Amino acid sequence: MSDPSYYPTPPQAIQTSSAAIISLICSILAWLGLFGLGGILAVIFGHVAKNEIKKSNGLIGGDGMATVGLVLGYANVAISLLGLCFAALIFLGLLSTPLCLIPFVNDINLSFTTIPN
Repeated sequence: MSDPSYYPTPPQAIQTSSAAIISLICSILAWLGLFGLGGILAVIFGHVAKNEIKKSNGLIGGDGMATVGLVLGYANVAISLLGLCFAALIFLGLLSTPLCLIPFVNDINLSFTTIPN
């Protein structure tokens, strides 16, 4: 006969890290218009979530969401920095020909060299 005072403990539900959810939301918002800022927030909350999940001993989940938030956040920050550098080059005049006109540069040069009668 079993001891009536023994009750098995119910399994604990795994909670999802709120920092992982915030990281995922910020990374999505970063690609929808919060360029740079959303990516930085996604990276910060992604690392916070990863540390929180690691220290929880399996009680907190959301590692996949934190990873996706980090990847999208880092990619957004990198592309935002490239765009900022490109804008600075245009602003400083070091890059004066718009890239969309490069295929037509020969035609543009020919039209400026001919003098109409």
